[in-house]
Amino acid sequence: MYKCPRGTNKRDFFRRKLWEDYTLQQNTEALLKKDIGLIVAMSIVIGSVIGSGIFMKPGKVITAAGDSSMALWAWIIGGIITLASGLTIVELSVQIPKTGGLYVYLEEVYGKVWGYLCGWVQTLIYGPAVIAALGLFFGSLVAYFFDLPATWKIWIGLSTIAFLALVNSLGTKYGGFVQSVSTAGKLIPIAAIAVFGIWKGNGQILGMASGVTERSGMGAAILATLWAYDGWALVGFVAGEMKNPAKILPRAIIIGLSVVTVAYLSVNLAMMHVLPAADIAKLGENAAGTVATNLFGGIGGKIISVGIMVSIFGCLNGKILTFPRVPLAMAERGQLPLSGLLSKVHAGFGTPIFATLSQVILAVIMIFVGDPDRLSDIAIFAIYLFYIQAFAAVFILRKRNRSLSRSYSVPAYPLIPLVAILGSGFIIVSTIMNNPLDTLMALAITVVGLPMYWYLNRNPLMAADKNLSAD
Repeated sequence: MYKCPRGTNKRDFFRRKLWEDYTLQQNTEALLKKDIGLIVAMSIVIGSVIGSGIFMKPGKVITAAGDSSMALWAWIIGGIITLASGLTIVELSVQIPKTGGLYVYLEEVYGKVWGYLCGWVQTLIYGPAVIAALGLFFGSLVAYFFDLPATWKIWIGLSTIAFLALVNSLGTKYGGFVQSVSTAGKLIPIAAIAVFGIWKGNGQILGMASGVTERSGMGAAILATLWAYDGWALVGFVAGEMKNPAKILPRAIIIGLSVVTVAYLSVNLAMMHVLPAADIAKLGENAAGTVATNLFGGIGGKIISVGIMVSIFGCLNGKILTFPRVPLAMAERGQLPLSGLLSKVHAGFGTPIFATLSQVILAVIMIFVGDPDRLSDIAIFAIYLFYIQAFAAVFILRKRNRSLSRSYSVPAYPLIPLVAILGSGFIIVSTIMNNPLDTLMALAITVVGLPMYWYLNRNPLMAADKNLSAD
């Protein structure tokens, strides 16, 4: 936050500062090197999506769907919704080629309030819930691997989150190193389980019951798959740094998500070929490790299990590295309580220590109030509330910019955007019906952002921002 010198007109002072910030932002966007090509963009899509879901969710999907055939359909439908969503978001990314992603799109199309609410939810719900869920998933695998009591997963998860928060606070180069190593490692267990499971397995795949008498339905099953597919939108964060976003973005989304969908289906087919669906449902988070042991023996199974843990560890590191950038950006604009503290960047390390700490504290609280599946469902529900707005924004921009030519258009318009909207709407409604308490809590936290926005809008900086925009 800026401090107005005594004897200076506050309105003139803040208007001048805002204009300086705006000019700096435009210069920064212009100076961003446009070095990202198709291969790098595809790597961002694949690397951002593949994390814990493919190893942690097969059991949850089978349990919710009721049998193996419906579970496979849930993975296919989840992939279709995700691909339609990605192709729709690309049009926004091309029409709004700015670094920042969802937050920027909503602010550009719907105004500052909706952009603020999106950032508010990402800061208070989505980011911390994702970090907490990944920490618990990792803790569960480590406890199972070393035959520790199940209660240890909480403390292992907490310790891992604290360690990675410290690593990323000491400098982005350290977090980046962890990310590079883990990204290469995460593909090994996927390829090993998929190839050898389909090759060596001899179990029946289709029509196998989950062994669970009460199932929550396809809505819950598809929601679980969307956790595994989540992360595709991160490629939009760097649209302003691509050589030719109109060509690269759609190709990266289509190829990247197609590769991910095939990989996920292959792993599920392999697991069902090795273990009965009822066993996968019963083992839950530990099903992938058991499949690896059955395929490769004790030592080989442990090596694959370590690869799975490396994948989740790297995914957690990536979230702790990137998620604090949202509260940091909001705090720099005075849009959060304690903005003066949250906007500070350590002079020596060059990292947003307090923004990172805020995400970790919220994640720790969530760890003690929810299991990982519950937290992942809350996270997906919260972010899809705003994804739907982004999908609808395509229709708004086409009407608003009807006289302008587009370098990229959603294929099969308006079918694909409608698939994204209707599919996401189905997930939202199903989540509310299956989990009303958690969704009500998420909606309440979202609504609380409105009075907070209005309260913070009373400060001179945001008031000047409003006046400057009006002028």
